Amino acid sequence: MLDGLALPPRDTDQGHRAATQLELLFDLVSVIAIASAAVGLHHGIAHAHYAEAILKFSFAFFSICWAWMNYSWFASAYDNGSAFFKINTLVIMFGSLVFAAGLPRFFETNDLTLGYIGYGIMRFGMVIFWLLAAQGHPERRKTALQYAIGISAAQVYWVLVIVFAHELGAIYGGLLFLGLLIELSIPYFAEADQRTPWHREHIIERYGLLNIIVLGELLLAASLAIGQTADLDHFNPAFLTVGASAFIVCCCMWWIYFIDIEALDTDVKTRTFTWGYGHFLIFGSGAAVGAGFAVLVDVIAHKAHTTMHVGVMAVGLPLALYLLAVWLTRDRFRRSGAHGLVLPVAAAVVAALSLLGGNLVLITGAIVVTTIAHHLTHREAAQG
Repeated sequence: MLDGLALPPRDTDQGHRAATQLELLFDLVSVIAIASAAVGLHHGIAHAHYAEAILKFSFAFFSICWAWMNYSWFASAYDNGSAFFKINTLVIMFGSLVFAAGLPRFFETNDLTLGYIGYGIMRFGMVIFWLLAAQGHPERRKTALQYAIGISAAQVYWVLVIVFAHELGAIYGGLLFLGLLIELSIPYFAEADQRTPWHREHIIERYGLLNIIVLGELLLAASLAIGQTADLDHFNPAFLTVGASAFIVCCCMWWIYFIDIEALDTDVKTRTFTWGYGHFLIFGSGAAVGAGFAVLVDVIAHKAHTTMHVGVMAVGLPLALYLLAVWLTRDRFRRSGAHGLVLPVAAAVVAALSLLGGNLVLITGAIVVTTIAHHLTHREAAQG
């Protein structure tokens, strides 16, 4: 019955493999969900609900990013451009929109029902894809079926948690965390014996494009801050400082990530999973930096119930995590000696400045110096 819809593997040696228009549309849908999660984090910190906001943001962002990652790796291996592939992808996109629509209620009331419905739609679409891959790729049938079974089992777990455990307080949070571990384990065990035929250059490009989307949260915050200066009767130069800093920090984060270093130079399983999963920290911290700048705008406008120092920490601490995540995911494998210590040292400095001084200008200066040092040491390493 599935023969006509079966998905054969793509050529892993295909040259000039670029993102398709469908994948770019998927990215556009994902940015809506990411923005919704960032708004929840921004409002939570601005109203002094720090721990709750961070935990909810982490859970929501993981769900969005996980669905995007699963689809991107699958499409890299099996996208045949057929009408059915496009239709099922659009169904998954709709699930992402439903998930995003449920995030405001989740941040306000802990009600995850609508979010789960959206997530379930996304994951159901992936089960269909893996069943079709099992039909079209007999050599990897076992791997594809393990994916389909694992994803289905995880959805049963989520239903049980949402229906029966949503009022269990701390236990509920523990069950949600366990669900995340279950989800993360599916690819690792599914590909224990056989690997799916993903395209290395294509995956690198897909991850880079999502990082650009995430960094857009900083540009949005910069625009928001600068827009506050339009009211000349209540002009406050602090808004310009925040806006300029948000733009400069965004540019530096972009430059550090997109420096000319081979992002993923091997298909060894441990390195691949380190690189792929490590981007949770890169993407999540990038979005959190944007939310932190939005908090600063609220603080200056007297719309927040927190302090300027907390707002600066909301920028500096995720920025430090971003630097450390890029090092953990890429630089520590590609650089040696002093050249490889630029980002972890910078992460420690930015974190210290955030916690001790809370000075946004100093943090912005530190990331500029880091970007210059990172670029220069890369050039020296390349010439050496």
